[in-house]
Amino acid sequence: MFRSSSSSSSLPFQMPSTKAVYSAAATAAAAAMIVRSAIKVYMPPELRSYLYSKLQQLLGSLSSQFTIVIEDFDGMNPNELFRAAELYLEPTVSTGTRRYRVSLPKKETKISLVMERNSELVDSFNGVKLKWRLVTKSIKPRHIGGWDPYNPIYVSELRRHELSFDKKHKEMVLTTYLPFVMERSRELTEEKKTLKLFTLRADGRHVGRGNPWQSVNLDHPATFETLAIDLEAKKAIIEDLEKFVKRKELYRKVGKAWKRGYLLYGPPGTGKSSLVAAMANYLNFDIYDLELSEVRSNSALRKALIRTSNRSILVVEDIDCSIKLPDRHGQPTTRVFNHRGRLIREDRGVTLSGLLNFVDGLWSTCGDERIIVFTTNHIDKLDPALLRPGRMDVHIHMSYCTPEGFRTLASNYLGITCHPLFTEVEALILKTRVTPAEVGEQLMRHEDPDPALKGLIEFIEEKQANEDSKAREGGCTAQEARVQGVLEKNESSGQKPFEIF
Repeated sequence: MFRSSSSSSSLPFQMPSTKAVYSAAATAAAAAMIVRSAIKVYMPPELRSYLYSKLQQLLGSLSSQFTIVIEDFDGMNPNELFRAAELYLEPTVSTGTRRYRVSLPKKETKISLVMERNSELVDSFNGVKLKWRLVTKSIKPRHIGGWDPYNPIYVSELRRHELSFDKKHKEMVLTTYLPFVMERSRELTEEKKTLKLFTLRADGRHVGRGNPWQSVNLDHPATFETLAIDLEAKKAIIEDLEKFVKRKELYRKVGKAWKRGYLLYGPPGTGKSSLVAAMANYLNFDIYDLELSEVRSNSALRKALIRTSNRSILVVEDIDCSIKLPDRHGQPTTRVFNHRGRLIREDRGVTLSGLLNFVDGLWSTCGDERIIVFTTNHIDKLDPALLRPGRMDVHIHMSYCTPEGFRTLASNYLGITCHPLFTEVEALILKTRVTPAEVGEQLMRHEDPDPALKGLIEFIEEKQANEDSKAREGGCTAQEARVQGVLEKNESSGQKPFEIF
């Protein structure tokens, strides 16, 4: 018979008791706390930081995951990549999370959505899974500076996006995915954009370091469909604008600043401002309304203009009378005194040379995809240096109302495209100089077409009679005045409405 061995190796395995497990865990935790306390007391902070970083590197080398950290601020300046990630991660792009924070920023019309704090979502790009996590940490409010001392930036939390993915895709993420995020965010910015009308601040801030511009929402309803201008000119303007925005690479190739200059000239009330608004609405560009008389010097002009954004229209209205531009290098001086008669400062003003240097000089390269518009009622009063190609590339003549323009206005104001009185109105418009603004004002007086058109006819006939009366006082007969008026109108309408130089 065989006798079983009595050695300990033959004894069955016994599970430790719950009490023993708790005791061992408590002992280990206590030992860890002692070690941690000892390290904190006896090990210098620099050495602790060094060992901690090495431990992170070791753990990172053992993991297949790679993480990119995108901070909210890059030093003292906002991080554009962080904002791009915020836009990209909105629900319009990815719906991997169910919680978002919603807000309506000041002076905006569209709701802004951002990821909830410390939430995660997974994005897929070219078959690769990428995990985004928004990490936030509350801090005591502090000032982090910024370029504008009048609008300091204060933060009460630190935010960062952490982008994690398999480290074998590192090159693809850095060279393809993140540029895609930036480009997509630009597209979303344009989609969410609320058009703005900017004007120079009235408090003199433009002479300092602060932002010289203040804005309001641009709610002007003008479109190319509602403009009462020549149809061929309207079509040519649209084609020119579309060609301009598509030619970024061509402008870079030939070494030119990506900008386009338009000169709008013609009598008051012919729709120059409405055309600018229609251009802004069509391109989704902001408008910067520059009042030259408010600018104290060439340097102040440069500071204001370099603070304009890309994809915008800079407008100088009535340039022939908004400021008396001296010769190119002249430096007019305006002395400013306080209430005691003491000299405060001497404003040297804007020179023609200073204006031209920004329109067509080195300063014109400070930005991309910009349109510069000058308007004037008297093109003959402008310095030829302002009109040459490269400064004002397109000249648009805004003439008196034509039959075609009248039909557009009748459609806008009365909702009609034909009427028995149209023939009489158009015959009068051909003989009398009446602006689209005057026609529109008359059509607004009645909602019913009949009294509106009759009132317009009476207005034009009265205007024609007044012109005849003034002509007679000047030694002309009524018939001669009418003939002269027709000749002047024909001469005016004979100018090409749209010319590219």
